[in-house]
Parts: sequence; structure tokens; C-alpha cells
Amino acid sequence: MKYLKHCLFLFITIGFISCSKENSNDNGATTVTAKTMLNVAYGSNAAQMMDVYLPANRNTSITKVMVLIHGGGWTTGDKNDPLFLPTVDTLKRRLPGYAIFNINYRLSATPNFLFPAQEMDVKAAVEFIFAKRNEYGISDQFVLAGASAGAHLAMLQAYKYISPVKAKAVVSLFGIGDLAQMYNNPVGGNVLISALLAQAVGKTPSQDPLIYSNSSPINFITSTAAMPTILLHGGIDPLVSPQQSVAVQNKLNAAGIINQYILYPNAGHGDWDNATYSDAYSKIQAFLSIHLP
Repeated sequence: MKYLKHCLFLFITIGFISCSKENSNDNGATTVTAKTMLNVAYGSNAAQMMDVYLPANRNTSITKVMVLIHGGGWTTGDKNDPLFLPTVDTLKRRLPGYAIFNINYRLSATPNFLFPAQEMDVKAAVEFIFAKRNEYGISDQFVLAGASAGAHLAMLQAYKYISPVKAKAVVSLFGIGDLAQMYNNPVGGNVLISALLAQAVGKTPSQDPLIYSNSSPINFITSTAAMPTILLHGGIDPLVSPQQSVAVQNKLNAAGIINQYILYPNAGHGDWDNATYSDAYSKIQAFLSIHLP
């Protein structure tokens, strides 16, 4: 059980703290330095927090936004999990002009926060960031990114909600596109996966088919409500079948939406080696450079 939970974590980090101030150069021009703000509240619950990393020389015209959503089977996980400290710093090096927002959300392990609490928290976080774009000095070019349960939430937010801002791209690492399919056809017939999903949702698909349908990103992909998406998956993932990413890609193709699917045949679920992660980051960087130039 501990392994199942821990290998679901990704895109979680604390990063280095930097200060921010406006300086004048020798010519008297004003420059803006990088700024980090940890545990910024976007809601009233203690779990509704985000870490904010704003780049130097940002402005509302060109500074793109990446919202990171951690994994953990919707029941556990945290943006500050020490297993994945390099992630934000890696993204800051590879995407130096991006503002990064690394969010927490209410976990369904608490009975009062079953689905769709996690969906609503991501929505609230995106709306919070968008409302503060002038204060933060960021544009309306949003990228939603996550891994596993976080990738599910990233895709769901991007495809389902296009107001007040429509995401420009989505990054999914071994994400879930169809909850009912995951429950009914768990990897290797492992009923524990189905049980963990039902625990997070609060019901099985037969008990409440509507919540499974409304919480599945694949059901919201259309030609007008989807955007360029990069999907990365391990071929021997023991928790989320690669067919989840394949099904999303097929739906994107049918809708005429730009996408890229990368399969790492010998990779599992988040426990990828350094070479695989390095290649994955390179693929993500290249994809975003094309579609958010």
C-alpha cells in the first residue's frame, strides 16, 4: 500500500527561496527580479495553498504560466514531498521565462473532501492566479501540468473549463483520462487499484455513473474545448495503464487537436530513471517551445 501511494507522487517540490525587488540599472531603467512566495492561500482550507515562483523581468505580455499539480491517488501527496525536490528547479532552468505555481489541494482521504473537491480546488487555484495576473506580472498563457492523479486533474481543468482562461497547453505524465475504464479494467486485473479509486471517489461506477463521467477528462475533449497536449507514459506502469493515454490521444486526434504521445516501454509509474526523466523534460520543453513560442 505504501508503495502504491508513494509511486503516485510527482511534480512536488519546495525549491529555493529568492527575494524580489525592483532595481534601477546604470541607465535609470527599472528591472524586476525573481520572486518566490511559499504557501500562498487561494482558499480558506489549510490545504488550499500554493508555492509561487515568479521569474525575473516578467510582464503581463510575455510571461507564461505553468500550474503544477501533484499526484498521490487523490488521497495523499503534497507539493513539498521530499521525494521530488528537483522538479521545480529543473523546470525553472529549462523554462526560465515561466511563472510556476505549485499547488496543493484537499485530499479525498478526508471524508468531507471526496470528488469533486479536488477538481474544484484546481479550478479555484487557476481562477485565483488569473485574477492576480497584473499583480504577479504574468500573462494569460497558462499551461496545466501534472503526474498521475495530478495529470488527471490538469486535463480535467483544461478540457472542462475554458473560462475565465483557456489553457494553451496540457502536460500529462501517466495521467488518467477515463475513471470508469480505470475502475473496470485495472492494470493486471488488480482489484486493489479499483478499490483505491472507489475510495477516492466515494462510490463505484455502478453506484454513481455520473460522477465518474463528469470527472473523466476524456469526456470533455472537443474541437473547441481542448488544446495542444503532450502525454508521457511508462509501458510497464503497474497502476495506470498506458491505454489511458492512448485513449486520450485518440479522442484528441478525432477532435483535430494537436498532441504528442511518448511511450517509454520499460518505465513504470513515476519510478523512472534519470535518463528517462531527462528525455521527458526535453520532450516537454520542445513541445511547449513550439506551441507556446
